[in-house]
Amino acid sequence: MKERARDRLRRFPWPGKPWKSQRNLWWLLAAGPIALFLYVLILIPFTPSISDLRKAKTDQPAQLVSADGRLLAEYKWINREWMPLDQIAQPVKDALIATEDHRFYDHFGLDWRRTLSAVVRTLGGNKQGGSTITQQLARNLYPEEIGRAPTLNRKLKEAITALKIEMTYSKDEILETYLNTVPFLYNAFGIEMAARTYFDKSAHELNVIESATLIGMLKGTVYYNPVLNPERAQDRRNTVLAQMKKREKLSEADFNALSKRPLRIRFERQAEVNGLAPHLAQQLRRQLIDWADREGYSLHSDGLVIRTTINGRLQELANEAIEKQGKALQAVANKAWAPQSVWGAKSALVQKLVRESAQYEQAVAKGGDPDEALKSLLDNSDFMGKLKQQKTRLQAGFLAMDPRDGTILAWVGSRDYAQDPFDHVQAARRQPGSTFKPFVYGAAFAKGMQPGDTFMDEPIEIPLDGGRQVWKPTDDSAPTYAPMTLADGLAYSKNIITAQVMQQVGPERVAQLARAMGVRESKLDEVPALALGTSPVTLKEMVASYGTIAGAGAYIAPTVITRIEDKDGKVLEEFGTAKPQRALALTPAQQLRDAMRAVINKGTGVAIRSRYGINADVAGKTGTTQDNTDGWFIMMHPQMVAGAWVGFNDGRITLRSDYWGRARTVHCRSSVRCSSRRSAPRWSTPI
Repeated sequence: MKERARDRLRRFPWPGKPWKSQRNLWWLLAAGPIALFLYVLILIPFTPSISDLRKAKTDQPAQLVSADGRLLAEYKWINREWMPLDQIAQPVKDALIATEDHRFYDHFGLDWRRTLSAVVRTLGGNKQGGSTITQQLARNLYPEEIGRAPTLNRKLKEAITALKIEMTYSKDEILETYLNTVPFLYNAFGIEMAARTYFDKSAHELNVIESATLIGMLKGTVYYNPVLNPERAQDRRNTVLAQMKKREKLSEADFNALSKRPLRIRFERQAEVNGLAPHLAQQLRRQLIDWADREGYSLHSDGLVIRTTINGRLQELANEAIEKQGKALQAVANKAWAPQSVWGAKSALVQKLVRESAQYEQAVAKGGDPDEALKSLLDNSDFMGKLKQQKTRLQAGFLAMDPRDGTILAWVGSRDYAQDPFDHVQAARRQPGSTFKPFVYGAAFAKGMQPGDTFMDEPIEIPLDGGRQVWKPTDDSAPTYAPMTLADGLAYSKNIITAQVMQQVGPERVAQLARAMGVRESKLDEVPALALGTSPVTLKEMVASYGTIAGAGAYIAPTVITRIEDKDGKVLEEFGTAKPQRALALTPAQQLRDAMRAVINKGTGVAIRSRYGINADVAGKTGTTQDNTDGWFIMMHPQMVAGAWVGFNDGRITLRSDYWGRARTVHCRSSVRCSSRRSAPRWSTPI
């Protein structure tokens, strides 16, 4: 008896009767699916919510709007234009469904037959994808939340999200969202931008061949790129055509005819529409993102409207002026750099620029001899032409503000945002040259000196560094050896007179006044040469400082955002203008402003009157820097201060002196056109 019991235990090593042991075995077999089911339940909270899925379709980028209601810029995540499904060519939809998911309208997000088939083929060594269009949409919409790693965890999250999408969208909405979110290289997102990029037409105009080409790219946009890999792209296109024939979306005869045709790509990158004030938009981006994060909004999807102080018409005029005058100045620059003696293989500067190029560094990194690499590039006319064009492209910046309240009216950061997104208003720091001199004379008037006080216009030597060095300032014209008033020293921009005034006032006092008046971010070297504008500053700082002069010595920090609204027009936050801060007493401020009137009436800015016939009550200052690297002009009016800078991104590139005078005069014209009218108000009479 005991022997039989032991035999039974050996045969069934579980306690109890045999039928109980079999039941335990079934429980173990069921434990796997139960565990998987529980794991899926745990994953659900970690997948995008239904509200997120709805929001993905209704994303609206924030809009930057001018004071007069004109669109200045949009804060888009990507370069995309949403197209309704009924405006997308039928062959696109047929090709997509036939190739990627032919049971799309029959399943609920997951195609079990296709999934099992893909698993079997993959285990057999032929890796196949089993994702439906809905699953692919889940990956496209939420690449970070779902990921793309070939893991069970990722596939489960993708499947859960696909089911949520099917619960949220209709089939047509899923198809529309997919076609509008899929990436196609070259910063083209969605079928509309893809159609424009590869075929120079809209999505509703695509024919069967073009549709098959674009849908074929979805298997691997880089591998099947029709621009770089036309043969692969054509083979893949024909595969899509074959699938369309198989699913009865294309006849046998049409397939035979179409599959023999060439690709005929008409490739053109689609530039983003930058709006009227793209540089300003970029400068405000970080500030706006921080605000949105604090308040629980998205700058890229919640349809916020940011109201600004920009005058739309003035901004448009400023853009046009920079474009027009930029071309004129570029012609001057081209002449200046045309001679072989200036841009040639023997030029030390040109050789240095070549050595700094990426092509030179790559050649040397591959083991090439540095001298041979230099010679090869200097002899390469195509390379040298592109380098010259890049380095000698003239740039410009323009800013206008209302000195009465500090509101910014126009902001142009470069000649063309697409070619040069670098902002020359707030991001660039350049030597201001003679436009810095008003700080010297303002400090002198604040100290008690009078506009009629005189200094001798004769060569001087100013000891530096305890007498170990000597500074000898000079002017373009020979000294007159005659007395000259402070007012005339500023009007005629005399370096010798200004240097003597600086000696009387001291660099520390001048730097202190400049900071109080608006130069509040750039570092100022407190040395005698500061009088001639040797410390780099921004155009925004200089215009703000001149606004202090126009405002009779009261500094008002520039402002540009007035309020932020939601997409329904509800005001979320309002921003007031800054409070005035006294930087310069009233009397010296009026004395300085009057002296700067003389710059326009008889001094270096007299062309404003004589050549361009501007009779408004304006004051201002011209400025050039050492070696003719930078050109400045800032003009003041009771209702507006406008400043312009022109130069090259590389400070080593300059304009020769015989060209610079003409360039500066032409550039002044663009500033004047945007800064005053003949019938504009006048300032009050100085005390």
